[in-house]
Amino acid sequence: MSCYGCENNARVDELAPRERIVLHGGWRVVHAFNTSLRGWLVLVPLRHIERFSELTDDEAAAFAPLARACSRALEEEVGCAKTYVVVLGEQQGFEHLHAHVIPRMRDFDEAIKGTGVFSLLDLPEEEWLPEHECDELALAVRRRLRPLLR
Repeated sequence: MSCYGCENNARVDELAPRERIVLHGGWRVVHAFNTSLRGWLVLVPLRHIERFSELTDDEAAAFAPLARACSRALEEEVGCAKTYVVVLGEQQGFEHLHAHVIPRMRDFDEAIKGTGVFSLLDLPEEEWLPEHECDELALAVRRRLRPLLR
């Protein structure tokens, strides 16, 4: 069975900025590819695990500061009201544990708030943010993350 997360982790040095915003504490931060929401980040462990309970102590210790730093960077960069942090690893082809850090924009309709935000994911390809926009945002978020992760 192929694993999208592991396939990208294996070639991390070749990835575009949107696929390697930052590497920190056993995690890789990426911009979601199948969304119309600018700033939808995903934290991916650098090794294959499928359950949160499988994290090493070091990976677990790095998770909260990294998720917090991503949240702060998004608040500053995209002006969101807050972020949602959701840990998953269940969708076929994406069983590799991953955590979504999702900007909750101030102008979200009530139907999009909370779990409704997932309606902005898995969209038809023509509705995805263009790759160049994801790369530009990735570089901006990376600049904001560096001082937060020292």
